[in-house]
Amino acid sequence: MSAGSVPLTSAPAPAPAPVRRWPGIGRRAAVRLGHSVLVLWGAITLTFVALHLTRGSVVDSIIGNNTQVTPRIREQIVQEYGLGRPVWQQYLSYLGRLLHGDLGMSYQLQTPVADALGSQLPSTLALMSTATVLAVVLTLLLALLTAGRGRWLRGPVSFLEVVGVAVPQFWLGILLLTVFSFGLHWFSVVGGGLSGLVLPAVTLALPLVGVLSQVLREGLERALDEPFAVTARARGARAAAIVLRHALRHALAPVVTLLGLMVGAMTGGAVIVEQVYSRPGVGQLLLTAVTGKDIPVVLGVVLVTAAFYVVVNLLVDVLYPIVDPRLRD
Repeated sequence: MSAGSVPLTSAPAPAPAPVRRWPGIGRRAAVRLGHSVLVLWGAITLTFVALHLTRGSVVDSIIGNNTQVTPRIREQIVQEYGLGRPVWQQYLSYLGRLLHGDLGMSYQLQTPVADALGSQLPSTLALMSTATVLAVVLTLLLALLTAGRGRWLRGPVSFLEVVGVAVPQFWLGILLLTVFSFGLHWFSVVGGGLSGLVLPAVTLALPLVGVLSQVLREGLERALDEPFAVTARARGARAAAIVLRHALRHALAPVVTLLGLMVGAMTGGAVIVEQVYSRPGVGQLLLTAVTGKDIPVVLGVVLVTAAFYVVVNLLVDVLYPIVDPRLRD
């Protein structure tokens, strides 16, 4: 190489392209949104078809026991509610109103369905949220206290969990009323406030606890046998620290999945519990609407229930990376 020559050097390697996460996130969000819309549409469609296949006339349900209704008045009712059109036209008309935020008018209550739901929904949401919190707390307590313990403790707890799942909710509600309201007078039979909410929330939460605590306990026991738990134990970590810091987060993923499914389907249990405890709520509204063939109210309740199910499962998807850091990528 001559003195005036410039030494050749290899060109620097190009920097790696940044990982484009946002397109993937946007695609997943679009897929989730599409699934949510399909769930809502399917729930509305199946309910609409089922209601029109049941026996009985909608006009007779609107008229009720009024025997003074003339054929002219019946014709006016048919024209006012559009009941003379084919079912497919009624279905498309309802979907069109729904896209504009109009849930329709109740046949029985003669009020907008949105107002009827708005007056009953807070009571049901209070019951379901209280039952969910209670179920989560009891599940954590039972699983943490019995995981890895002897049969003398796990046996009775497992038996109670099976009983909580197997006993019908209406029978469980009647039993709790008989013991704690009529017998011990600890809680009021009916009424609002905390005293009137405890027993319905317990009735709604116990079946959830029976399932979730078994799943969480088995997950904890499997996690305690994993290499990371064995290594932490060999380093002198306390048993409680191993369970709370490592094993619990490892075992929570299936519990979160089950909790999302069960909370989303909790509305059916809320209907039974509200009937047993004579509580106001969506359950009472739905039962009255079904027996009276009040189609707009039934469709409104189904729509709210399906939307609640969709929201709960979206929250579960958000919780997955928080519970298990391995899912963040």
